[in-house]
Amino acid sequence: MLSDLSIWQTRELEGKLSWYRQVADNRMPAKFRIARTIPVEISIHTASEADLWEILDEKTPKFVHRWEALKQGELLDQAEAPGPDLLDLCLELTLRMLRHCNFCRWECEVDRSLGDKFGTCKLAGGTRVSSYFQHRGEELIFRGSGGSGTIFFTSCNMRCAFCQNGDISTDKDNGAVVSAESLATMAWLLRMEGSHNINWVGGEVTIHIHKIVEAISLLDRIDPDADDLRAVTFRKADHFFPFFQLNPQGAQFQGRFNAPMLWNSNFFMSAESMKILRLLMDAWLPDLKFGPGRCAVTLARTPWYWETVTKNMLEIHGWGEDFTIRHLVMPNHVECCTRPILEWVAEFMPEVPINVMDQFHPDNFCDPASRNYAQKYEEISRRPTAGEIMEAYRLAEDLHLNYREISFEKNATGLRL
Repeated sequence: MLSDLSIWQTRELEGKLSWYRQVADNRMPAKFRIARTIPVEISIHTASEADLWEILDEKTPKFVHRWEALKQGELLDQAEAPGPDLLDLCLELTLRMLRHCNFCRWECEVDRSLGDKFGTCKLAGGTRVSSYFQHRGEELIFRGSGGSGTIFFTSCNMRCAFCQNGDISTDKDNGAVVSAESLATMAWLLRMEGSHNINWVGGEVTIHIHKIVEAISLLDRIDPDADDLRAVTFRKADHFFPFFQLNPQGAQFQGRFNAPMLWNSNFFMSAESMKILRLLMDAWLPDLKFGPGRCAVTLARTPWYWETVTKNMLEIHGWGEDFTIRHLVMPNHVECCTRPILEWVAEFMPEVPINVMDQFHPDNFCDPASRNYAQKYEEISRRPTAGEIMEAYRLAEDLHLNYREISFEKNATGLRL
């Protein structure tokens, strides 16, 4: 089980991400299972969008109460609602939002639903998956011994010049179009194979929220046969492993499918998306890339970055969610980005584990060896020096951040204090 890892016994991680771990070990139902138990007394398909949001705001405290009671050890009735439920409401809201897309902070209001118009993310209504597999390269708290069940989506709502996944984030036609049923089958298979979580990642996941919520709504409904499973191996990066060796007992709570949902995101999301995800995500993995200056505009063509991402992180912290933070140390950006980021974390959430990452390498438009290289990104066209990495660690140390276990475990350079 995930909780058996010795890393959870360390001073820094003892007691951390307890909800996520209990769901991963099938001692608690995932949030989407809880949402299924809360009835919605409204015709969700005919009601106005304003009325749907009003109902969501009304039902959210009831969901939170039930979630908190479970965390305190109360045994609650887990019977599903007889009619429309909170998960159905979340799905209907994402489909409405798609018609005037406001999934992310751009709020471009393009009607992506008809397939003939594209949002800032360069997407219409379709969802494309580049690959999916049991990821053995994530942080130990997520990959454990069984891997993180990672699904990589294409395209992005940011334009990071250095994107380490530039092949899928900049190419909207990368991968293959998938239906919600196929997406749910991928997630189901990953969990049945032993993955500790379903890791929704990109590119960027927020721009695919409508399809992801629909897939989640199918997870406790589907029962794929061998043909269904073979049909989704076309994007499975580790498909050479025999997927028919499944372990249903390791993927069930009270006899029903169960898996923690992990939102692995740039966190450049709208307030509306946050409201929906709060009811479905068991753990969060936000990137905090840039400081409060102009770096997000210069390197990612993204205004409103700092205020948007920090606001969303303060939200999940205030909600009592399980999350860790990632910050990638970039060359020539320790003072303008790393320092203010670490100082902000120290002020508002010093107990939250943060991965101060040393894995930056020039990629995408800042790689001098690439035909896509742009001279204007010369300042980040190299790896960080040992001095820059050590300065980031010293800052984290001086600020008493919870960074050592999670950062040094994934250390790529071997540098550490």
